Amino acid sequence: MSLMVSTFILILASVVSIFLAQVFSKISVNYISMIIGALIFFIPIMGKNVMTFNSDIFIGLIVAPLLFFEGQATRLNAVGKELKHIIQTTVFLVVICMILAGFGVWEIAGVSLPLAFILAAISTPTDATAMESVTNGLKMPKNEGTFLKMESLFNDASGIILLNMAILWYINGYINYGETLEDFFISAGGGVLFGFAAAWIMVLFRQILLRSSYNSLNAQSLIYILTPFVLYYAAEEIHVSGIIAVVCAGLVHNAEAQRSRLINAPQVHLGFDLVSMITEIFNSTVFVILGYMFTKIISEEKFTNASLTWIMIGLTLYLVNVLARYLYGRLRLDFNNKSSWIFALGGVHGAVTLALAYTLAEYHVTSADFNLVLMSESVLIILSLIVPTIAFRFLLKKDVTDDDAEKEVDKIRVEMVHRAIDSVNKMYLPDNVKKSVIFDLMAQKQRTRTRDFVKAWVDVVRHPEFTGAEKELEMRAFMNAFVQEREYLDMISQSEVKYQNYVFELYNEILLAETLVIGPTVSEDEE
Repeated sequence: MSLMVSTFILILASVVSIFLAQVFSKISVNYISMIIGALIFFIPIMGKNVMTFNSDIFIGLIVAPLLFFEGQATRLNAVGKELKHIIQTTVFLVVICMILAGFGVWEIAGVSLPLAFILAAISTPTDATAMESVTNGLKMPKNEGTFLKMESLFNDASGIILLNMAILWYINGYINYGETLEDFFISAGGGVLFGFAAAWIMVLFRQILLRSSYNSLNAQSLIYILTPFVLYYAAEEIHVSGIIAVVCAGLVHNAEAQRSRLINAPQVHLGFDLVSMITEIFNSTVFVILGYMFTKIISEEKFTNASLTWIMIGLTLYLVNVLARYLYGRLRLDFNNKSSWIFALGGVHGAVTLALAYTLAEYHVTSADFNLVLMSESVLIILSLIVPTIAFRFLLKKDVTDDDAEKEVDKIRVEMVHRAIDSVNKMYLPDNVKKSVIFDLMAQKQRTRTRDFVKAWVDVVRHPEFTGAEKELEMRAFMNAFVQEREYLDMISQSEVKYQNYVFELYNEILLAETLVIGPTVSEDEE
């Protein structure tokens, strides 16, 4: 019961954050989610019902599906082209950052070398979700954005493997290099093989169902949604990287979606809608948890002179990672000065870093060291969010803001609907049918008031249903109106290139609306 209550509170907070992000559109939803998470901690009736953070549950139930869907949004062909760079940034760069940060923390903070390397290993994974919060309203260059996205997809596994090595060093007092390398290749290579093989089997199974009489839209959608959870825990059970497995599975599903869009269009569309909803909710939940955990950690820490130690460690971890990434971008990736800074600052840390810090609770790590790690990594995460949020305002170009787009798209929408209404007015239709069609078209403009809806609702309740002939006329009126709207948007999409994506969204709305008005009941014979 406590798990259900805790989940309900976090999801409710996520939904509130998403609504508030529509009101405060200039602030990233991720920051709003963090504030909501912090507020939950201070509300006793809610804070006391949030369960203790569990890194295994968090990574398996939230991070894994997010990485799966992120992988699905990436073409497998693009990964193949960037394979050399992926290996460079997720293996060599990670190792370089860990070595430099480990020795840097050991030298500056005076902690033991194994603990310093634990801190350094936790600081290596970057977070694609967190990066979106620092680029809100800005346009990330394609090349740098591709590098950052590919890196964040695969470097979580590297960080986990290196963290396990550092923990064994901390516990046993020595490093087993042979075992570490063996673990790395088994975990990473096994994750790749298992992810591709298991996903391919599931894809073939679903494709066979699609072409059979046993296909069920709802059952297929459920199988699809459960895929990342099943693959992650199955991979972990056989001791290979669950993170890499779900990313590779996502890549396989991307290719599937490319070649089976029209075999069952309603099912594919439902899948896209489910992914969009789950991704938005889970992304927001990640930052609600982050805000809650930050507030909890800071409130439980008694500020003394020792507090300067974890602040200094967090600062050292951040500076070393940024400088190492900058030099790597300049020397190995052949970036210019500006691109190197974008790449360096774009390595944003988020909830995965905090989750890795919490995994130490499962090992024989002293309470003082555990708290030091939590506080230091929290400082690192906060710095990695705040610094690029400010710096990117100078380094990146402004993207089309939602406010600007909304004004322009609103004009397009109004003109589009006016053309549709004009075409309906020219048709010969019974008054009740014409009135109903025009009301629904006016609603497309989003200009009808609530009292207009109430009046129309009363009309529907008081008057009998349309006859079969009237339903057919209504359907044909809508079809004619939608044709006019699509033709107008076709013309606009070629001239308003700046807002092309928004125009295509309107086009998609019309196509969906058309599916709602075309039905088998329109030709019913009258009694």
